[in-house]
Amino acid sequence: MDALLSLLINGGAFIIALGILVTVHEFGHFWVARRCGVKVVRFSVGFGKPLFSFYRKGDPTEYVLAAIPLGGYVKMLDESEVEVADDEKPAAFNNQPLASKILIVLAGPVLNLIFAFLIFWLILVVGEKGLKPIVGELDKNGVAIQAGLESGDEITAVNGRSATIWRVAMGAITSGILDQGSVDITVNKNDGRFEILTLDFFEQDMPEANEIGKKLGIRPAIPQLKPLVDTVIKGGPADQAGLKSGDLIVSSNGVLVSSWQEWVKVTRSHPNKLLMVNVERAGHLMTLELTPSLVNEGDQTFGRIGVSVLLPKEVNDSDYSYYSLNPIAAVVEAARQTVQYSWLTLKMIGQMIVGRASVDNLSGPISLAKYAGQSASIGIVPFLKFLAFVSISLGVLNLLPIPMLDGGHLLFYFIQAVRGKAVPESVQNIAMRVGVFVLMAVMLLALMLDLNRIAS
Repeated sequence: MDALLSLLINGGAFIIALGILVTVHEFGHFWVARRCGVKVVRFSVGFGKPLFSFYRKGDPTEYVLAAIPLGGYVKMLDESEVEVADDEKPAAFNNQPLASKILIVLAGPVLNLIFAFLIFWLILVVGEKGLKPIVGELDKNGVAIQAGLESGDEITAVNGRSATIWRVAMGAITSGILDQGSVDITVNKNDGRFEILTLDFFEQDMPEANEIGKKLGIRPAIPQLKPLVDTVIKGGPADQAGLKSGDLIVSSNGVLVSSWQEWVKVTRSHPNKLLMVNVERAGHLMTLELTPSLVNEGDQTFGRIGVSVLLPKEVNDSDYSYYSLNPIAAVVEAARQTVQYSWLTLKMIGQMIVGRASVDNLSGPISLAKYAGQSASIGIVPFLKFLAFVSISLGVLNLLPIPMLDGGHLLFYFIQAVRGKAVPESVQNIAMRVGVFVLMAVMLLALMLDLNRIAS
């Protein structure tokens, strides 16, 4: 029953996310096509048999919600597909000037990137609370300690950009290292001095994106917290065991648990192992059976149960900070993040193609559904971030010069602009078949990786 609930939550969140992103993408094509005078016959979210459709008064477009929620399409009037009446030929896509065709095709991916930008802007303006970027434990073999970073140092800026919470600081560090191989961080030392230290990977092989944190060897200074449960991710091991928000962890397998940090160590060190957990709930002591799920990240294996800690107000005030920007500054930062993550996505794709990055970085539908469900369970801000990152990936991927994708059509139009006439239809058809094969191969590989993650 719990597994079914988790499946429903993940699947539901994934369908909602995909529906939003597909609608955004196709609306880009639709809006620009209409502005260019092209008749749009159908706007469909999903493929296959229509579940629901309607027409608006005075609008020739059929709006459709279809049965297979794995994409969508905008069908435009085109003489290559149907016979077109003489009076409607000016509204056919094939009769549009080359510039209009380029704009219509480009609009989908571009609107995905604009959508991500708007999400980043909204989050930056609303703001988010996070742990202060104060250094806690350091790995003696990590890059951070070799650069001169010490426990108690507070990171105040990364490459000159202010960092007021740990997530922002580590995100900027990771992005900078992926992009340039090194970053300069400004730190406030324990004695009040400010220093600029350089974290670089030039002396060693560049790690995978998910390995950078481990190679840095740096953890945040976490205040000693009571083992009080706050958020419980639906369908996760904690939820399946019956843990509730407000529960106080008393002991595990007979050993007292005095802090949240101790509780984290217990769960991480017991993947796929049964824990008999005593909790206090509303003044009553009860025992729950909890089995942390096994998580593989790089060469690390640990347990995870899907909960967050309840933060008392006094901890929020002293150890946590708030990160937000005014609306104007947020425009600049949101644009920078959109460009940066777009470039990193493109760079990661290039590295996988040439073999410098593992294909394990690919996420298939099962992984995406899991991420969607987990982010939605945590809260609206994590789910919005998930939407932004996937929207960027969708926009960048669609711009790749692969036939069947928007980028493939743009490639044909570019060739047409250079040579003065369209690419022969026979050549386009062959290229489309190759494009379909490539896309199916990538999708199959991503699905196999998903299944392998589940099996392992």
